[in-house]
Amino acid sequence: MKENTIFPKGNKAPSEYFTGTAYVNMLIADTNKKYNTTVYDVVFEAGTRNNWHKHSQGQILLCTVGVGYYQEKGRPAQKLQVGDVVEIPANVEHWHGAGLDSSFTHIGITPRVAENITEWGNAVSDEEYHSAIKGK
Repeated sequence: MKENTIFPKGNKAPSEYFTGTAYVNMLIADTNKKYNTTVYDVVFEAGTRNNWHKHSQGQILLCTVGVGYYQEKGRPAQKLQVGDVVEIPANVEHWHGAGLDSSFTHIGITPRVAENITEWGNAVSDEEYHSAIKGK
């Protein structure tokens, strides 16, 4: 099945922060500090997810392709589909990624990037991932 991608795949995401294969295409890197915001397209291959992490100023996800999941620590995972928007509050530990049988793409927006620190945690274990996507 051909995916309806909006942007080309970017560079392979660092394996220290992802389980599986993901690609990040920086759409607005804001190197000139004009907007104080970064915008990026992330493609997750099936079964791929990022580590637990949090953003000191929050994050926004715009889901554009496939089926994915978002989970806040201690809460059930949310199934994500094309057109879903996720507003992630500041300092909420979470992960996001693809479903087991579907790739997933989202546009990520990091606001107030000058002071928005991303704090990376442990990888989402296979047990956590499978439990989350099965709704257990």
